[in-house]
Amino acid sequence: MGLGACTTNASNVALLAPQAAATPEAQPAVAAEEASASATPPRYGQRKNERFTVPVEDLAAIPQKYQRQLVDYPTENVPGTIVVDPKNRFLYLVQANGKALRYGVGVGAAGRGFSGTADVAYKQEWPRWRPTDSMIARAPERYKKHENGVEGGPGNPLGARAIYLFKDGQDTYYRIHGTNQPDSIGKAVSAGCIRMLNNDVIDLYERVRKGAKVVVL
Repeated sequence: MGLGACTTNASNVALLAPQAAATPEAQPAVAAEEASASATPPRYGQRKNERFTVPVEDLAAIPQKYQRQLVDYPTENVPGTIVVDPKNRFLYLVQANGKALRYGVGVGAAGRGFSGTADVAYKQEWPRWRPTDSMIARAPERYKKHENGVEGGPGNPLGARAIYLFKDGQDTYYRIHGTNQPDSIGKAVSAGCIRMLNNDVIDLYERVRKGAKVVVL
């Protein structure tokens, strides 16, 4: 299902999350030892207790540098901060002691349209998706049938999780989310924001706190 991902339709925000304008909370540090333990194989196996089956992603199709790993990453950002590097197709979750968990990402057109800082306003498991009005107008043969939205599930282009970013209490329409197209990781793609392997976005979702700082380079 080769669909675009991020909604930019403001009318869809209330539907997705009534609590969207949440006040940022303190960001507890994430121990590098904890990150290292869960960043080593097996990393991409079957997940239990999910509403839908998460497909086992074929790492043979993903270059090793885009697979989740603990790396050296000296930065002034505090542990718990997300740093997105769209140019190099990486997302970093800053850890203690000059380390970061690095994830490979695919970058859609919407993911190249924002830079600066924002906060994690809210997160959703198996989120609902709707193409924007402009997407429907541009390619009705592709998107018109989805104008009422697509429920969460394996066929949804937002994948297993979505993280929604706000700046100064306003929606940036910038999303970090999963994908049903794992071969798009490490690439610039035509639509969407920042897409991750479903196993990776689930891992990030479980670590990141509401109110966490996000830096988009």
